[in-house]
Amino acid sequence: MSFYFQPTALVGAIAIAMGFSTSVSATTEAQTSAKSSLSTIVVTASRGEQNIENVPARISIIEPKILDQSSITSFPHILKNDASINMVQSGGFGQQASIFLRGTESDHTLVMRDGVRLNTATSSAASLPFIDTTDIEQIEVLKGPASVLYGTDAIGGVVHIISKTPQKSGAFVTGEIGENKTYKSSIGADFAENGVYAQIRGQRLESDGTPILNNQKRNYSYDQKGYSAKLGVEKDNYSASIDYSTNEGLNEFNKYGALEVTDFKNEIVNLKGSVKLVDQFELNARLSQFKDEADYLVSPSYIHSISQEAEVFGKWSFTNSQNILLGTTQRKLEAKTSALNEEIDSAGYYIQHQLNTDKLHTQVGLRVEDNEKFGTHTVAQGAVRYDFSPITSVYTNIGTAFKAPTLNDLYANWGGNPDLKPEESISYEIGIDQKLPFNILVGASTFYTEIDNLITSKCISNCPSWSSSDWKNINIDQASILGAELYAKWKLEDYFISTNYQYAKSKDEQTNDDLLRRPRHSLTVSAGIQNDVYGLSTSIIAKSKAKDFADDENDPLTNLPGYATVDFNAYWNVNPNIKLFTNIENMGDVKFKTAYNGSNTYYINGGRQASVGVTFKY
Repeated sequence: MSFYFQPTALVGAIAIAMGFSTSVSATTEAQTSAKSSLSTIVVTASRGEQNIENVPARISIIEPKILDQSSITSFPHILKNDASINMVQSGGFGQQASIFLRGTESDHTLVMRDGVRLNTATSSAASLPFIDTTDIEQIEVLKGPASVLYGTDAIGGVVHIISKTPQKSGAFVTGEIGENKTYKSSIGADFAENGVYAQIRGQRLESDGTPILNNQKRNYSYDQKGYSAKLGVEKDNYSASIDYSTNEGLNEFNKYGALEVTDFKNEIVNLKGSVKLVDQFELNARLSQFKDEADYLVSPSYIHSISQEAEVFGKWSFTNSQNILLGTTQRKLEAKTSALNEEIDSAGYYIQHQLNTDKLHTQVGLRVEDNEKFGTHTVAQGAVRYDFSPITSVYTNIGTAFKAPTLNDLYANWGGNPDLKPEESISYEIGIDQKLPFNILVGASTFYTEIDNLITSKCISNCPSWSSSDWKNINIDQASILGAELYAKWKLEDYFISTNYQYAKSKDEQTNDDLLRRPRHSLTVSAGIQNDVYGLSTSIIAKSKAKDFADDENDPLTNLPGYATVDFNAYWNVNPNIKLFTNIENMGDVKFKTAYNGSNTYYINGGRQASVGVTFKY
């Protein structure tokens, strides 16, 4: 189900909108203000609702006000708002994107949507550029090891997409047009009454795209469409829901110097339920399936991945301040490509204890993971947050995590090594949060991570030549990451300023070289004015230089230069039913290198993307 706007139709719609009254419904906006005044609730850190101020770890939120700025904005670009994430994308719309969280590897971050794992069975990384942003409520970024609750892949942390659940009945339609002949339209309807809700969404995005290599001028286009549906019930003692979403499209990219086209499709089915058997005990269950398929239209190859999970966990609140979480996850991963046809079954069993008092918040957990190919692994984590006063809070945590080799790591034609060992890590962190006068909130944390048996690729023959070189996946003895994070926030009525800085030194302990594509310094700054009628904001994203591959065997690394970009956003709620908005990503049209492609060729970013749009809602 999709609704497509032509540019002329959108311009006409904006013209009509300008003729409407500028009065704003007091009831609607008061409801919005009340919601924004509530404490931020997160679910990723403990598998249940928790005030973010009580989490004994560093967790950040990409809020609805950021997500609602532009429907065209891609998921990788949204994640750049967090300084702890280095997003490496080989071009603009639809191009391959890798997430490096806190200096860890690109497959060390678990990406989920409502509890469903989006990391594929082949590469163990999520297909980030193909994730639609139409129906996202907020994004939670949990930093640090999270294998106790989520198993493999969560060495660096978790990026959890929380979708919207209808709160009232209504409907909307949005259209947006931008540079490079980029158009997106979306339409949706919600129903919510007496604890029963239903939702349907449809969307379509088209773009001529931009050049992706520094020595080419050809644009690489992107075309996507999809829909989603949700049905559920939410009562005091029980809840249940079923979600379905699918996205598909065509994406052009450069494959070893030649044009390739991907016919992609992803599909999520997620069935969840919970019941409160007694006042102190709640039982939760989830059954989900995620398909990620890519068929290449020029070369006769394909990559198909299926992840199936069944999970049951119970939460026993045996006192007013303590609870125990006990659960199990059964997982089956299947991968089919032109080079392999494999599957892996695993089972995880975990337990976690939580204590929450007025001043003390603790979290201690243990997980045993049984993988049919690699045997049994045990991970543990302990964390404490203590509020010295209403304005000063400190926390510390220590945890282990692991990542099983992917099916690509083991069996791919290019570098496959069936003798690989799982990666294992241990992380330490300590932090402080401080409230200052004049509505200022500041915080600082420092962290250290050691990763054993880190999986990396090594050239074993014909190394000076990219076209004929042979590579093999190997385990290196150890990598280490030493880092620190600082943030400061200020808000007064409608005005706000927020800044976040991260330093991360990621090293191969064998060679003492920096790990690739990980800048040591990252900074984000945002400022503006936002209220129920209008808003203006700007944000700065800055990265220092980073290392990458090079051609010369005597100097195997090259520098990717640092960069800084500026985004701008503005909106105007003309009346309760009409919203006008505009966005400019990368206002200065800064062109920078994102990754090395051999033979003095680099991938580059997509440049400026300016757009304007309108939303009609009822």
